[in-house]
Amino acid sequence: MLYGREGEQAAVDGLLDGVRAGRSGVLLLRGEAGIGKTALLDDAVARAGEAFRVVRAAGVEYEAELPYAGLSLLLAPGLARLDVLPGPQRRALEAAFGLSDDERMGDDRAGDRAGDGGGAGGGGAGADRLLVGLATLGLLAELAADRPLLCVIDDVQWLDRASLDALLLAARRLQAEGVALLLAARTGGPSGAGGSPAERPLGLPERQVTGLSEADATRLLARRVGPDLPSTVRDRLLAEAAGNPLALTELPVAAGPQPPAPGGLPLTSRLLIAFHGQVTGLPAATQTLLLVAATEEGGALDVVLPAAAALGVTAEHLAPAEASGLVTVTADRWIAFRHPLLRSAILQRAPHHQKTAVHRAVAGALPDGDRRTWHLALAATAPDAGLADALERTAVRAGRRGGHGGAAAYERAARLTPDRDGATRRLVLAAEAATEEGELVRAEALADEASGRTDNILAHALLDQVRATAHFWRGSYPTAHRLLLDAAGTDIDPPYAARMLLQAFHAAWYAGEEPVAAVLDRLAVLPLAADDPLAPLARHLPAAVLPALGRPAGPLPPVREAAEAARRAGAESPVDLVQLCGATLVLGRDEETAELAAELVAEARAKGTVGVMPTLQFFLAEAELFHGRHRDAELTATEGLGLARDTGQHQWVSQLTALLAHLAALDGRTDHCAELAAAALATTGPQTAAPAAGQAWAQWALALRDLGQGRAGDAADRLHTLTTGPHRHHVSATRAVPDLVEAAVRLGTPERAAEAYERFARWTAAADRPWADALRLRCQALLGPDELAETTYRAALSRHETAHRPFEQARTALLYGEWLRRTRRRTDARPHLRAALETFDRLAAHPWAARARTELSATGTPAPTPAAPTGTPRSPLTPQELQIARLAAQGLTNRDIAAQLFLSPRTVAHHLYKAYPKLNITSRTELATTL
Repeated sequence: MLYGREGEQAAVDGLLDGVRAGRSGVLLLRGEAGIGKTALLDDAVARAGEAFRVVRAAGVEYEAELPYAGLSLLLAPGLARLDVLPGPQRRALEAAFGLSDDERMGDDRAGDRAGDGGGAGGGGAGADRLLVGLATLGLLAELAADRPLLCVIDDVQWLDRASLDALLLAARRLQAEGVALLLAARTGGPSGAGGSPAERPLGLPERQVTGLSEADATRLLARRVGPDLPSTVRDRLLAEAAGNPLALTELPVAAGPQPPAPGGLPLTSRLLIAFHGQVTGLPAATQTLLLVAATEEGGALDVVLPAAAALGVTAEHLAPAEASGLVTVTADRWIAFRHPLLRSAILQRAPHHQKTAVHRAVAGALPDGDRRTWHLALAATAPDAGLADALERTAVRAGRRGGHGGAAAYERAARLTPDRDGATRRLVLAAEAATEEGELVRAEALADEASGRTDNILAHALLDQVRATAHFWRGSYPTAHRLLLDAAGTDIDPPYAARMLLQAFHAAWYAGEEPVAAVLDRLAVLPLAADDPLAPLARHLPAAVLPALGRPAGPLPPVREAAEAARRAGAESPVDLVQLCGATLVLGRDEETAELAAELVAEARAKGTVGVMPTLQFFLAEAELFHGRHRDAELTATEGLGLARDTGQHQWVSQLTALLAHLAALDGRTDHCAELAAAALATTGPQTAAPAAGQAWAQWALALRDLGQGRAGDAADRLHTLTTGPHRHHVSATRAVPDLVEAAVRLGTPERAAEAYERFARWTAAADRPWADALRLRCQALLGPDELAETTYRAALSRHETAHRPFEQARTALLYGEWLRRTRRRTDARPHLRAALETFDRLAAHPWAARARTELSATGTPAPTPAAPTGTPRSPLTPQELQIARLAAQGLTNRDIAAQLFLSPRTVAHHLYKAYPKLNITSRTELATTL
């Protein structure tokens, strides 16, 4: 029976009721040790009843560095259903759990690398950790196929990082699978002091579990010790416990008939002391057996008893602990502690020599594998070359499985390595792994330690790359750029330098135009072998970007030639080809970006390379927008934004949100535009103080909104800052110049646009695209003398005819029609205004349609009634519903669609069910005709 938990129980009931109705939901319970989280989890299982399938897992302190330890326990009941998952997801999960033949072969290869003392950079691509999260989602959905599923996870603060990341991704994508995910995490205490990832906001619905009221605490205490407790003892216990249920049940046992001493220690510490006292009263052999059970993480009897036997302890010594209620033995032969804090107390009170002996004994009872290696490492008291090699193999496997934990394994291996050079090499590997795992402070500390131990030029360059990565993610782009440029300039092999320069290009893009040019100049002359996988990229990027900056460069072949050459040379596709898409946009090769990005997105879907999807979809959405395919751009950006959020890619969350704000400005959803722009500007990484990555796109979106609403002054202010500031080389800043020209001319201050226009004119000459020249001519017509305006407008419209850019063509026609009307040539103006209006209506560009309608009416011709009011959505379907409906219309099954969009089949079915009535149809067969 629970006292005073009606609010928490109501929240859990709401979660379960939603799942019973076919929805999915997540709830995270947070609270201090002993506050009753585990009791609430148990109560939830009881309330779910037989109607639910239940799977449970818990984080364990000693397993926090073992990738996927917690997830493998949670998903064990579903492993027989792995075959239903899409191939890439199934293979990723098999690799993560060490179930595949490839993984076992990889162990041998890892051993070869570790044994030969090769250079830094072990690991390998292996399983994508994002794919593991999607596979988790798929397996949970399969477990919920025949009845609702309740997943219960306790002690999330001790869950290994790889398992936590996978569960978070699955949790964020749960929609209509019939899955309830109920988690509990401790706040404060040892885990909090250590900075557990679970201590930070996880982006999940949360409920704080607080202390009981005095009345409920009194009732619980009376149930525990009876009604005859002296009032002085009762009052002191209530005061000391402060509403903590575990304290109310354990402190009376520790205090006996005497009132507890006045406080001074934190409550958790007093609870640990209370547990210490209960354990100390047991026979020494029982205490040893409990230490073995606490050390073994899961408490499996098949491991605990052999390990205990090695220490001279037998199964009979478990009886006193069972009799005292400290532990129970479950039906499936696991030792369960009465409370997780009891395990902590047992581990805390043991002397170091006893802990090492127990770790050694547990290792002896485990089969070969990472867990055995970790226990041997924890037992080691002196350098051990063989154990260090085994730990490095563990780190390599962690990297291959896409999990965290490689940094800890490499670092521990370095501490156990007898020779100085080998230890230094492993510290370099540890620093690189820590960077990949997002542990920037740890990475920099390891880099500093390693750099003080070696004079090796390559090692120092790699360590500077580690430092540069940390600076980049904190937003210190100039520092990151300088470190990478300096590292690439040392006497290291060109392939290493190429990787560093490509990373430096990314940092330089946010640092300014001059840093970009400096990187590209170096990249252009880098002596890479012709068959190096990065050589085609190293040649293409300078040719694609330098002319846009007004710098000389070599010839620019089609981007497809560079991509195919890179593939033939062994580049990893699509990962190594992503930058080609972005660079091709810089010089206006939008059609090439659209083609290559669409191809790479399809390839990423097929391979399950989820991590690059948001980047590719951002570039694809930009290209679709520039071609006037606004709805396609919205679908692409919306999916990319969801993936970026789910995978924690803050840079692309900001960029994609800002791009969606721009699309909202185009169709007149002004409030939505403002909300999205504000969200984009507020989205930065957790460790950065730099401006948001989407700042340029957000400012353009807000300026476009202002321009559409007739606020030319506000628009001009934003656009002048954007097009003349440090990010003026960004794609959005370059493409925004025609808007600045229009706003400045409307204000009567064309000189405000002069500098930006001159740069834009040079850019259009370098781009050599008809649509770009049309925009230049439009700007020239606005800025030039009135007597040349008509000729220039006509030349611009003629150039538009050769490139399908309907929105920009309609804007030029609108401006020309406005000019004709102002010169009292109303008859000549009408066809241009009518053509512009038809295009704006078709594209649902409501602000521009309203302007064209007003101008057309002013010529004396009644304008057609608007098809929909300003701000009306262009489709009754949400972007995800439309995307799913389009795929279904192509004949794909729900399972096929789910695999493409990284959803569950039940979520696909749910969205189709909602789409049919919106489209006024009743079956799947009508979709193709309707859409």
